[in-house]
Amino acid sequence: MNTLTRTPIKTDTVSANLKDWLEAQAQQHQLTYLLAHADDGVIWGHFHQGHLCTSNSVLRESPPLHIETLQQCRIFGQEGEILLWKADGSWKAGLVTNADAERIQEKQLLLGTHGNIYASEGFTVLWDGAQGLKHAVPFTQIKFQENQKLAQPLRLLVHHYIDYDQDGLARITLSRLVNFTTDSTVKGGAT
Repeated sequence: MNTLTRTPIKTDTVSANLKDWLEAQAQQHQLTYLLAHADDGVIWGHFHQGHLCTSNSVLRESPPLHIETLQQCRIFGQEGEILLWKADGSWKAGLVTNADAERIQEKQLLLGTHGNIYASEGFTVLWDGAQGLKHAVPFTQIKFQENQKLAQPLRLLVHHYIDYDQDGLARITLSRLVNFTTDSTVKGGAT
């Protein structure tokens, strides 16, 4: 049975320069996207030619990424995910990779029935009809109908990894972010 690989990541330079640390980790581990939760909101991002671009570049309601307000941050892609979080006053980070680990694939629906693509920045601002809630996701391969309505909703691809206890009972041991898609079908279930 294949298992997940979990690797601790050094965080000694995170506080001094968060952006540089994130860019170095993304490049080293071939990670594409960022999702950060901060005291002042949610921040999406992507890495373009080694540089981090964040959602506040296209949406003023999106807060900038600052170490002072950061609660946790995930940088992710097909190759794996790094989770950065604060525990007992210090930053911790770990890399999860998953070559052939047994998993269930889920496509979680993201907020947004309408959108506007900012191709040069690599973001699409999404909102729900009359509610007015907005966020800018780092994905531009979206088709629209008339009046900026999405042809298909955007989804976040998540892998849920399965492990077994000594009695053979299965449980989800970890979940990680992988990618974006407008495809609603889940192929194959557990892989």
